[in-house]
Amino acid sequence: MAKKDYYEILGSDKKASAGDLKKAYRRMAMKYHPDKNPGNNEAEHKFKEANEAYDILKDDQKRAAYDRFGHSAFQGGNSGARQGTHHGGFSGGGFTDIFEEMFGDFMGGQAQAGRRSDGGGVRRGADISHEMEITLEESYNGKNAPVKISTWQSCQTCTGSGAGKGSKAETCGTCGGAGRVRAQQGFFTVERTCPSCGGVGQTIKNPCHSCGGSGRIRKEKTLNVAIPAGIEDGTRIRLAGEGEAGVRGGPPGDLYAFLRIRPHQFFQRDGANLYCRVPVMMHLVTLGGIIEVPTIDGKRIKVTIPHGTQTGQQFRLKGKGMTILHSSVHGDMFVEAAVETPVNLTRKQKELMQEFAKEGNDAKTNPQSHGFFGKMKDLWEELKD
Repeated sequence: MAKKDYYEILGSDKKASAGDLKKAYRRMAMKYHPDKNPGNNEAEHKFKEANEAYDILKDDQKRAAYDRFGHSAFQGGNSGARQGTHHGGFSGGGFTDIFEEMFGDFMGGQAQAGRRSDGGGVRRGADISHEMEITLEESYNGKNAPVKISTWQSCQTCTGSGAGKGSKAETCGTCGGAGRVRAQQGFFTVERTCPSCGGVGQTIKNPCHSCGGSGRIRKEKTLNVAIPAGIEDGTRIRLAGEGEAGVRGGPPGDLYAFLRIRPHQFFQRDGANLYCRVPVMMHLVTLGGIIEVPTIDGKRIKVTIPHGTQTGQQFRLKGKGMTILHSSVHGDMFVEAAVETPVNLTRKQKELMQEFAKEGNDAKTNPQSHGFFGKMKDLWEELKD
């Protein structure tokens, strides 16, 4: 009996897109799935037909061959192209796509995460994150910081193989080294971790006495983290291959150092610029003068304060800010004046202040106050009217 056209089985045609074919297949699979049609042989047959058809048409190369040669493309000498189609079982076929689409993050992702690229079961070691705190000065200058961590490291006794002296690991006879086994459950093929080797793909008859056959032991080690000058808060530094060692010779993971910069008692940072607020005595801002302020490199610098300086006024010191990462250029430093009101005055100081108030309470000596209260007076007059 001649086989039915694959497009006809899915209720589609050759012009259908990959997305349309998938939708058509899903409709057929859901309609004729054996769980929805228990004991219905016809529904089971149609389900198998749809599964087989979609397995060919979802693959661009197989679909091209089918469009050109029909069913003969997968018969006789070309039978190899047909591996994985569904005559009696459902391993690796189209319905798996729907199953993975619904549960892929839960099962498919988990199944693939532990495998290495060559298909074996040996797993890469886990990455490690370590938080480091440094000062703003250390961020400015850069430093080499020692980091002490406790992690899984390759066993020196067996050099990571997990096998005792004079023996070696052998390919697992249950999974053939894949680390995973498949079992048929009704119309589904379920893949799970090999129970014989625990997903490693190898078995050891004589395990190493130091690591118990895992190929790694937990111990402390000290690493040197190079912190470049100008690094910012929250930056992540990667140390390749310094994470956990993999089981039985698996490649190691990486170490990620997360930098935190401790708040500074004097400076506030914004990118490459630094800001600081400096109290300035009243007579100094009145008459003008010079103050000294610290800089991030541990030195002091003189700042000229012009007479009449007001609170909030900023003075820019070019090139006195933070180091810019991977550059010889520096940001700027901004000094903000905060006029300090005198307290605990002596009698003589109070008399002098009273005399000053009598002589200097006008628009020339106090322009801001005079202007503000002048506007308020005008506003009150308008409200009265």
